Amino acid sequence: MQEILIRVEPRPYRVRIARGLLRNAGRELRRVFGRTPPRCFVVTVPPARRWARVVSGSLRRAKIEHAVLAMADGERAKALSAVESLAERLVRAGADRKSVLVGVGGGVTGDVTGFLASIYMRGIDHVQVPTTLLAQVDAAIGGKTGVNLAAGKNLLGSFHQPRLVLTDPEVLATLPERDFRAGLFEALKCGVIRDARIFDFMERERERLLQRDPKALAWLIASCVRVKAAVVAADERERGLRRILNFGHTVGHALEAATGYRRLRHGEAVGWGMIAAAEIGHAMGRTSAAAAGRIARAVAAYGPLPRLHVSAEEVLRRLAADKKTVDGATHFVLARRIGQVEIVPDVPARVVARAVERLRQGLRP
Repeated sequence: MQEILIRVEPRPYRVRIARGLLRNAGRELRRVFGRTPPRCFVVTVPPARRWARVVSGSLRRAKIEHAVLAMADGERAKALSAVESLAERLVRAGADRKSVLVGVGGGVTGDVTGFLASIYMRGIDHVQVPTTLLAQVDAAIGGKTGVNLAAGKNLLGSFHQPRLVLTDPEVLATLPERDFRAGLFEALKCGVIRDARIFDFMERERERLLQRDPKALAWLIASCVRVKAAVVAADERERGLRRILNFGHTVGHALEAATGYRRLRHGEAVGWGMIAAAEIGHAMGRTSAAAAGRIARAVAAYGPLPRLHVSAEEVLRRLAADKKTVDGATHFVLARRIGQVEIVPDVPARVVARAVERLRQGLRP
């Protein structure tokens, strides 16, 4: 088992990574919550139902009282209505301030579960059990929670760190191909923003990763978690360094909102967003042609990405409502080189529009 400590105050927590870990989830929760663990409520979605049953069985064997609450999946289900519905069910089930939520699923499940935990009875504990690659390398770590509005993604949310993250690479064997590839785009992001070794590895080991080679995946997941851990420890509330995690997300979130959260997986939107960021960085003189080309080729290598049918004007309108817009200026994370990025607030709208138009045409930098 690999353990990675997330050093946040006042209560650091661990990401535990091991194959077969979910079958021992009950034991892991007892290690954190003690011999008399509180009542647990497992929040899950249909695609993760198989793994929720595994977690439930483990809790039962560990004699941990629990109930399973199902919610709809997908970005359109990541809404206040889902949070309200779950909260009402918790009340009816007798959940109190000592109860623990356990989110078993992908990024949507984790975001909704974490947000609900942050506001139910003014805050209760939660545990993340990510069952998608995207959630394992990014979404389940760092305490960002939230839901979408029609105007944009994650506009309502909070910072609420989990008590524990249980990551089992074994679950990826059942992940649909499109969802698996979507997670690889988030992993690529880690390589661009902080650790060039991840990017190099993904360029070099494409076939092993696409074949879901256990050793390759274990190395990739742990490496990405270490990137996220270092960034979150340095800037938990996203006042500075943590903003680099938004590489590819500025245009990516706008694309998700502009397409009604129907057409793109989150990771796919980030993939397009990284190509746009490479294009913008090159146009702004921040990213070399060589680095921009590597980013675009790496994203393409883990595609295909869905075609885009959205206007540059609509994307610019969505950017204006993005939470990364400060004093009317949308802040972009741009690559100085592979492994290092900077935050740039003064990107002209025409540069963004040109990059989005190139995405629509299926072009690369």
